[in-house]
Amino acid sequence: MYPCARLLSRSATWPGVAEAKAMLYAATACARPSPLLTIVIPALNEGSVIAELLASLAPLRVRGVEVVVVDGGSTDGTAEAAGPGADRVIVAPCGRARQMNAGAAAAHAPVLLFLHADTRLPANADQLIVKGLGAAGLEWGRFDVRIEGASRWLQLVASFMNLRSRITGIATGDQAMFVTRRAFDALRGFPDQVLMEDVELSTRLKRRGPPLCLRPPVVTSGRRWNARGVARTILLMWWIRLLYVFGVAPDRLARMYH
Repeated sequence: MYPCARLLSRSATWPGVAEAKAMLYAATACARPSPLLTIVIPALNEGSVIAELLASLAPLRVRGVEVVVVDGGSTDGTAEAAGPGADRVIVAPCGRARQMNAGAAAAHAPVLLFLHADTRLPANADQLIVKGLGAAGLEWGRFDVRIEGASRWLQLVASFMNLRSRITGIATGDQAMFVTRRAFDALRGFPDQVLMEDVELSTRLKRRGPPLCLRPPVVTSGRRWNARGVARTILLMWWIRLLYVFGVAPDRLARMYH
């Protein structure tokens, strides 16, 4: 585990009956089979949506999927709200790449899925990933994406994102990237940068092999598109991506993005 990550836990002082129950629960948890998939969710001030997201993942947890929430120092109670619906809630230094790396270090499964707090998975996402990677002999992949929102332009934006990703073999965090632990560790995880960490990791993964492109879409919130305007967001994202290709530092790009 990353040295700066720590597990949120209840008080170590238990009354007699409660202590016995806690010990029984711990023994049962230890007896559970190792998960095949861990979902890592980086979060920062997502208290308004995190409980709903975790509720949507409950059926996957029943099937043995591990869910790890990594809080980046929220001030709105995100970590507390996440507790009942996650297997682990840890705290790590703020920054999506650092949080995801900390979550990966705390995970127990051989396959990792990185999920944004405002994104919903298909109901059978775990089966699609595990069976898909195994059948294709691949190490990583992503889902198609659908952007939720009132604007008709968002459907076109999502379609273009999916087509671009399929052609280039590059994925973004909105597409719920997944990767085997072996490949993730071989590349030392996400690069420690404040922006474009998803593009950089998928570029490195692409050198190891092509992605598994799953057509059932994840559904992501259109909140940032609605806040800035669809046209402005499209232009901004393309401009940032172009500058990144030409070597502009992620720190400078982050100031433009935020």
